[in-house]
Order: sequence, then structure tokens, then C-alpha cells
Amino acid sequence: MAKKVIKKNAFYAQSGGVTAVINASAAGVIETARKHKHKIGKVYAGRNGIIGALTEDLIDTSKESAAAVKALRHTPSGAFGSCRYKLKSLEANKREYDRLIEVFKAHNIGYFFYNGGGDSADTCLKISQLSETMGYPIQAIHVPKTVDNDLPITDNCPGFGSVAKYIAVSTREASFDVASMAKTSTKVFILEVMGRHAGWIAAAGGLASTKDTEIPIVILFPEVSFDKPKFLAKVDAHVKKFGYCTVVVSEGVKSADGKFLADQGLRDAFGHAQLGGVAPVVASIVKEGLNLKYHWGVADYLQRAARHIASKSDVDQAYAMGRAAVELALKGKNSMMPIVVRKSSKPYKWAIGAAPLAKVANVEKMMPKDFITDDGFGITNKCRQYLEPLIQGEDYPPYKNGMPQYVRLKNVAVKKKLSEFKL
Repeated sequence: MAKKVIKKNAFYAQSGGVTAVINASAAGVIETARKHKHKIGKVYAGRNGIIGALTEDLIDTSKESAAAVKALRHTPSGAFGSCRYKLKSLEANKREYDRLIEVFKAHNIGYFFYNGGGDSADTCLKISQLSETMGYPIQAIHVPKTVDNDLPITDNCPGFGSVAKYIAVSTREASFDVASMAKTSTKVFILEVMGRHAGWIAAAGGLASTKDTEIPIVILFPEVSFDKPKFLAKVDAHVKKFGYCTVVVSEGVKSADGKFLADQGLRDAFGHAQLGGVAPVVASIVKEGLNLKYHWGVADYLQRAARHIASKSDVDQAYAMGRAAVELALKGKNSMMPIVVRKSSKPYKWAIGAAPLAKVANVEKMMPKDFITDDGFGITNKCRQYLEPLIQGEDYPPYKNGMPQYVRLKNVAVKKKLSEFKL
């Protein structure tokens, strides 16, 4: 008599800063797994990322209706909670890996899907190695996500296209505002955007100016050392020509000595400098150097939570990455990440590929030099051709009484089987 094969369950979790479309990836994972019930049992989500696995705080997604899971596609933020928690090496903290295996065994988990950025790719890579190093069969697939667009190999990262669209639109709208007030009031508007080491989001501000709608924009990239005299001369020239100027500044802009202009001296869980507040720094430079009236704004969480103006390209790709992650696992793959492969820019065509995590983890993709203008303050046509397809299309959520309708899942907890684990 043939031995009955026990289906393995899957673990899915969200990590790092959330996006307008990370839940679309979650929907892609859950809906695809449900279509393969003969191979995958339940999908358990980690409450607050990998911490949910370590503390055995699991969510049973099978308790959610098909309609609720489908609604994740148009709901921003992280439906299951996210975290900034980086696993140390096996040698440095074997205790955590022992615990993960203990939890995986207790809940018959054989698939691991981790939805995040560069640090999450590193975590996923370490989990994928459990089979070899600790003898536990687990297939770990990384689901790409990061508004910073700094993962290597993939053409772009789900989450970025929607942030880029938000920043491009906001830059244009704010520029129209300051232009109308420039004669007797504000002449310089400064918009601070995310981007620690890579200037992809700041570059998106450059899309606000086109041949038919010219806007004087100065972009400050992390890849270009901040040159105060050169910057002031550029702003001054724009104000004299147009009457006003808009500055888009990345939070990761550094001075010539390599120090962040906005370094507060604080560190996050990954050891990264806690940034924020570069806009008022730049504003004070404008005031002291040119004595011009200014206003500044910080996009902050607004830029990555703005599902109401998400890029359809981004939503489609986010969902596709979740679906592809499950399909890779079903093919027996491990330690991989599905990627976006660009086929053409005009018309925009893309396909799904895959990359080994060993080539993804802890590698940052910076802005190419030929994407930044020679003066260091703008984007080239080549950059524009890369960015424009990523902000194409609208995918509005349903509205009720003037407000977008986002889903809140029940997030029913799975009964714990193990003793408590302290982080």
C-alpha cells in the first residue's frame, strides 16, 4: 500500500519598510498556493515578519475569504505586520536557527516565502541553507520588494514604481503651486524623499518636467557629493530664469566628507543611520546663501503608502512576483528570487525570470552614472526611458463615500505548540 504523502505548509512574511503594493505580492502567494492544494497545505503568515516565526506567532490565512485575499491587491501597507530584524550568522546565533526549525517542524512547514528588500534577501538566503547546514528540508524563495529600487539583477523592484509615480506627480503639483506664488512669496520648494544610498526615488522627481510642461527642478542624489556653492548657483539660475525652483532631495545625500546631511546619530535594527530631516537643512542653506523665501515638505510614509495613485505596472509586477515565488517552489527551486526582465521600453514589455539569492543578498544597485546629468542635478533621457514605463497606468482601489476601501484581515492566530521564545 502506497504511503500517504503529507503536504507541507508554507510560511509567508513581510519584512522591512512596507509599500503600496506589498500586499499584492501577498495575494499572489496565497491565491497561487490555494490553486495548488494538492501540493501545498496551508499558508501561514508570520505576524510582524520573521519575528512571527521565531515566536511561533503565526496567522492562518486559510481563515480569510477569497474576497478578502483578492482585496489585498488594492490595499497598501503590510497586512500581516512587518519588522526590521536581521538574523545573525548560524555561528553567531545558532539558537535562533534551532528555534526556526523547531517551529517549522511543529507546523509542518516546508516552504518559506520572505517578502522584502536587500536585508530580507540575506535572511532568506540563510534560511535556504538550513537544509544543508542543519538537515531540515526547506525551500526558501525571496519575494522582491523595496521602494528604494536597489535590488540587483531584477530590472526594477515592486514598490518602487508606485513611489516613483507619487513623487513625480507630487513634484509637478507642488511646482505648479510655488510657481503661482513666486512673484510675491515662496520661490523655492524643497521635497525630501526616501533613498539611503541610491537615488532612484529622487530621480523620479525629474519626471515631473517634460517638453510640454517644463519645470525647473534640481535633484540631489546620494550618488553625487553635495557641493554647496554649485547647488546655490543652480538654484539661483533657475529662480532668475523661471521665477521659482523645486528641489527634490534624497534623504541619503552626503557632503564631500561622506557624512549624511541628515544623520541624526541614531541607528536602526540593521545598524543603518536613522535619516530624515534633510529638507530643513537644505532649506536653511537656501535661506542663508540666497535669502529666498522657501517651503519644504517631507514625503516620508506618504510616498510608500499612497495606494490611491499606484502604478498599474507596479501592482501587476508585485502580484506576479508573489505568484512566481510559489511556482518556483513547486518546481523544487530553493534560494531563488523571481525577477522582472525588461523586454522593451517602448512599448513596455516585461517577463519573469529568476536569480540565485547568493547574487542578490547584500548587494545594492545604485543609479548608473549615465542616468544622471553631467552637472549632477538632473536625469538623462536614458534614465527617463527607464523610469517612465514603471509609472504607467492607473489601478485605483474601490471607493465608498469618497474614501478608498482597504481590507483588514481577521488574522486568526494558529494555536501554539511550543514553549515561549524570547528574542
